[in-house]
Amino acid sequence: MLNEVKSRFLLSGKKIFIFLVGGILFFLIVSFVSKSTNLLTYIESSSGLQTVQMESGRTEIKLADVNNDGYKDLLSIGDHGNPYVNTQEHGIMTWFGNGTGANWNLIQWGNFGYGGIAIGDVNNDGKMDVGLGMHHNYATSGLGTKILDVGLGDGTGLNWVAYDSGLATNGETWGMFNTDFADVNNDGFLDIGSVSFGCCAGIHVYKNLGNGIWTQTFGFTGGNATNMEFVFGDIDNDGNVDFAASHQYGTPYFNDGTGNYTLKHNNLPSPGSAGIRGCSLGDVDNDGAKELALISSGGGVQVWKWNRITQLWIDLSANLPSSGSFQITRIVDMNTDGFADVATFGNGICKVFAGNGGTNWTEIASFTTPSPGTYRGFAIGDVDNNCYPDIMICTAEGSTTTRNTMRCFKETTPYTSMIITPVFPKGFERFKNNSIQLIEWVSASPPSQTTKIKIELSTTGAGGPWTLVADTLKNSGRYQWHVPTGISSSNCRLRFKQFRPGTTDTVTSITPNSFIIGILLGVEQLTQIIPDRFSLSQNYPNPFNAISKIKFEIPPFNPPLSKGGRGGVSLKVYDILGKELQTLVNEQLQPGTYEVTFDGSGLASGIYFYQLKAGEFLETKKLVLLK
Repeated sequence: MLNEVKSRFLLSGKKIFIFLVGGILFFLIVSFVSKSTNLLTYIESSSGLQTVQMESGRTEIKLADVNNDGYKDLLSIGDHGNPYVNTQEHGIMTWFGNGTGANWNLIQWGNFGYGGIAIGDVNNDGKMDVGLGMHHNYATSGLGTKILDVGLGDGTGLNWVAYDSGLATNGETWGMFNTDFADVNNDGFLDIGSVSFGCCAGIHVYKNLGNGIWTQTFGFTGGNATNMEFVFGDIDNDGNVDFAASHQYGTPYFNDGTGNYTLKHNNLPSPGSAGIRGCSLGDVDNDGAKELALISSGGGVQVWKWNRITQLWIDLSANLPSSGSFQITRIVDMNTDGFADVATFGNGICKVFAGNGGTNWTEIASFTTPSPGTYRGFAIGDVDNNCYPDIMICTAEGSTTTRNTMRCFKETTPYTSMIITPVFPKGFERFKNNSIQLIEWVSASPPSQTTKIKIELSTTGAGGPWTLVADTLKNSGRYQWHVPTGISSSNCRLRFKQFRPGTTDTVTSITPNSFIIGILLGVEQLTQIIPDRFSLSQNYPNPFNAISKIKFEIPPFNPPLSKGGRGGVSLKVYDILGKELQTLVNEQLQPGTYEVTFDGSGLASGIYFYQLKAGEFLETKKLVLLK
């Protein structure tokens, strides 16, 4: 670990040195203006984004490579003007990128719109598909007739076919909006979730059966969702994808592994009558779990972390603005230093706050858009392959009649050499076998030259051996991975290779820490409700000493417990990630009271768990070790 940290700072120093030599005049100008606070700078690159006049109202924009050419495209189903409401907007609007972040080319398809969009491969054919939540489902047939809809792509980004049986059949009668894809039940297919357009269609999650049929796993109608955000992510790192949504009833919702969800707003700020504004998810402290960013009632920016032990939220907002006019957040590593940052926008001001792992935030970039600059859509991704994410904004502008305007702001670091950096997973994430996960990376690629990507998996750490995940991928920054079955390892790594075909130009990078596949022993998995007659008690109250006694009772069972019958009795100790550390008991026991010795002399001080299992009954308790 010490070597990994040392290497990271050596690499950062090298990148700064190259930047000073290759662009010293630019660096000096920026430093003079900003007094060294703005370590990132952006230049507008919006050519082609405004070929169709937009109208007003919210929209959702997403970046993804829908035509498999290796370059990110920008997709939306537009604002209130879609389709043909005082505009020429219509249907799925795709601004195709060419890898430069400039000269966007708009193609439109369909007769529907005004809403949210998700992008992913829902039928596992290797081609990008779309999920749509909309208010104007004006199509007369096929895709676009339902307010929550899914369309299959043909790999070109030009044609879409409805794949939507069963969607929007549970009370969604007014309109849906922001939409996302994720595998909510870990069955190898992307599922869909969406939030209402205002009041009162609620929130809905539908399971993908893999044959064009969808069934609801969770949902409700009612409540207001004026702020209309919806995003999937694993907040408690149990291998089941959760979601955050801007809705009057609160956020976020935690998944039980089947696609059923439980609200755990707990001690977060009040959602108010419209729902928490600007919510987004991302891992700010590199522990594998997603944190929640949001906009406070006073327009400030906050980041919150879920504590699985206390079941409360921890405020990680130190030095973020406590008030202002911000409207949206995104948690993304904007300066590629290995720590997630917060990008935020509202009322014509965009700012980036660099993170250091969750204890402090520092402003590193700021720019403005024309007045009034009201937030309408916001997306982040590297559109020109310089290894730094860029910012896409849809913003309301104008002095008398405001209209929405699409803009791209590119980060300006020039290309110096090929680089590839893992974004997800980075380490400590927990994946279930057979689930769908989205592998992500950023890279610096030679301008006007094609590079390809190879991804390999090791289940035994950074030294390999390595097995192929995918080869000769287009360098789009994302690969949809079907996690293999039969893997049970807490020492998994991915190795990324970027290469130029026909040359010897190659760079590689490995995920900085190990992630977990197939080990399902997190705290939630260990804990189950057990009968009152089955009790477990400590001999001494927490905290434990290095050598302590655990006392427990086994009441009479009928039929009796046995290894060959109902599993006998076991008492085991786990770390906070669910890794088994000690087995204290594993045998058939007669009813009675027992006492065993826990020897924690070889463990560091911290939080652990011990679990008593008798047949199908479990009880788990926290063990705080102080030495």
